[in-house]
Amino acid sequence: MFRIKNLLLVICMMLFQFATVNAAFAYPIFAQQNYQNPREPNGRIVCANCHLAQLPAELEVPQAVLPDSVFEATIKIPYDQSVQQVQSNGKKGNLNVGMVLILPNGFTLAPAERVPEEIKAKVGDLYYQPYSDSQPNILVVGPLPGNKYNEMVVPILTPDPEKDKSVNYLKYPFYLGANRGRGQLYPDGSKSNNNIFTASATGKVVEITVAKKSTSVTIELENGQTVIDKIPAGPTLLIREGQMVKADQPLTNNPNVGGFGQAETEVVLQDPVRIQGLIAFLGGILLTQIFLVLKKKQVEKVQLAEMNF
Repeated sequence: MFRIKNLLLVICMMLFQFATVNAAFAYPIFAQQNYQNPREPNGRIVCANCHLAQLPAELEVPQAVLPDSVFEATIKIPYDQSVQQVQSNGKKGNLNVGMVLILPNGFTLAPAERVPEEIKAKVGDLYYQPYSDSQPNILVVGPLPGNKYNEMVVPILTPDPEKDKSVNYLKYPFYLGANRGRGQLYPDGSKSNNNIFTASATGKVVEITVAKKSTSVTIELENGQTVIDKIPAGPTLLIREGQMVKADQPLTNNPNVGGFGQAETEVVLQDPVRIQGLIAFLGGILLTQIFLVLKKKQVEKVQLAEMNF
């Protein structure tokens, strides 16, 4: 009986692992496998190579932070949650979301023991992972259900210039790349079914064969030869048999309802000594103003007494 229970447990774990791997084999894994750095020299984040439509993304961080402290970065990926996307099997489903957050060198994901309970509650069950072993300052997550995670909170640990001499009290940039929905291209350049498909030649549509996984459109050329364009399940056909089409004319609609967006902002790593100096300076100004007012009152009393005399 004990062996049977152990066997069932092992089978369950294998099935769970298999399902998890398949679900995660999407962005940002494509970027991690094909690009050493997700941000290109021109500033474009590589997710834009596969997610061709442009949609907004928002990144909110504090204006200034202290060294060796934890703060939260809020990421917003807005989109119309009433729409559905074409899935890889051609059926409709809800959009998923994913993001890559590029932190300055020295800034990292805060360890669990350093994250305050208030921020932990906002993070929830999200698990952020480093882009690579050598780049712990670049965080990725996804794909995730968009109707639940279109807003995320990332706990970030700031560096301490007293311990890390490569970090200074300066202004540092943060870069965000966020996508929603499936991409139109795979890293090898091939199209996904979340795309427009066009005619490969000019001619007459003589036959349309609809199968479970794809549709074949046969086009007869002027010389009598025929070409066949394969269209995967998902996009809606815009042509019919007997219709004349031109090369590169759309045969389907554009099923894409998602897109990719970038955002960037800056954070000042503030020296506590500067803040203490500023507080002392403001306190000195306040005391000076108080003494000036008291002195003015004293002079007014003296002048009043002289006038009465």
